Amino acid sequence: MVNPGATCNVARWLSIVGIGEDGVEGLSEPARRLIAQAELVVGGVRHLDLAAQLVRGERLAWPSPLQLAFEQIAVRRGTPVAVLASGDPFNYGVGKQLMQRFDANEMLCVPQPSAFSLAAARLGWPLQEVAQVTLHGRALEGIIRHLTPGARILALAWDGSTAEKLAALLTSRRMGRSRLTVLEAIGGPQERVRGVTADEFDLSDIHPLTTLAIEVEAGSDARVIPLTSGLADDMFEHDGQITKRDVRAVTLAALAPRPGELLWDVGLGSGSVAIEWLLRHGALRAVGIEARQDRGDRAMRNALALGAPDLKVVIGRAPAVLADIEPPDAVFIGGGISEPGVFEAVWSKLRSGGRLVANVISLEGEGRLSDLFGKHGGELIRVAVSRIEPVGRMHGWRQAMPVTQWRVTKP
Repeated sequence: MVNPGATCNVARWLSIVGIGEDGVEGLSEPARRLIAQAELVVGGVRHLDLAAQLVRGERLAWPSPLQLAFEQIAVRRGTPVAVLASGDPFNYGVGKQLMQRFDANEMLCVPQPSAFSLAAARLGWPLQEVAQVTLHGRALEGIIRHLTPGARILALAWDGSTAEKLAALLTSRRMGRSRLTVLEAIGGPQERVRGVTADEFDLSDIHPLTTLAIEVEAGSDARVIPLTSGLADDMFEHDGQITKRDVRAVTLAALAPRPGELLWDVGLGSGSVAIEWLLRHGALRAVGIEARQDRGDRAMRNALALGAPDLKVVIGRAPAVLADIEPPDAVFIGGGISEPGVFEAVWSKLRSGGRLVANVISLEGEGRLSDLFGKHGGELIRVAVSRIEPVGRMHGWRQAMPVTQWRVTKP
């Protein structure tokens, strides 16, 4: 960001002006000048109407896709262009998309308080202690990972129906006593704030521009997603093809996820490893490769139920389906390491410095891992887990099939 009082010049020809529901009355004098001096003003129809009295240049309402507008903006490079956005353009706003096309040195951003800031101010919530998510254009299930007892969450709604859908989701997960506050059109003349518990939700005529505040109260039988790796096996729907809890925790530790990275889960099965990878951080991504449609569908159901709706599932057999997928930063092979060409295709696509982890339980699989270990190095370990089970009226240890795991980093 630069000084909002700076004049528009060739270097800073593209201004991004945050505008609130109070319209031009809430804009600073520099922001007003940027709009008035612009030869092209771009924004949503609502934003253009809010700033109508200042606009002297050509108006352009966002087309679909946005890329069409970016092309028209690019043609004006070097002449004053203003883009109108809600509140803070770099807080779940159009700023991110503009940065992917234009250089920061070309831009001058004058933000307004974001919807999150306004909501926190109304409620008296310290923003640093609040989860901030958007449900606009995204799956409702993305909020599930944040639903822990005592949590406070601010969520941008998709439309006027989001609040009711969220109340139903909370109730279905045994969190019906959670407090849901609906903050509509914050900062403008139509502002309205209403609250209700999720299980008694009866609000209607909700404004489409809404921020939702949730104070989570979970029942004793609520399904809460913990922060640790190794979710209980019964949290996943599966047909036996699942990396079991204890081995899964070891596998996630070996994969060592880092924000922004992409995982390939080859032999997706129930999706347990890919889903737990996604749950570690909101910026992680995962693609699951699965030969069977029914298992791919099951993995997607698990992803939705556990708050990882961003899982991408590719149906088909490796290595044939791998060619067109974005190169990964990490790979987990839970099945198929012995199939001809699978390792070679994965290894060739894995980014330099990327990690590969493969688990096997068969002698043939161990032989394959031994050969690969001899060629590529890395680390071989064996995970053996025993559990207490009834033996008549007493208890004894029953050992699960040991899992051999190969971990290697690509040079």
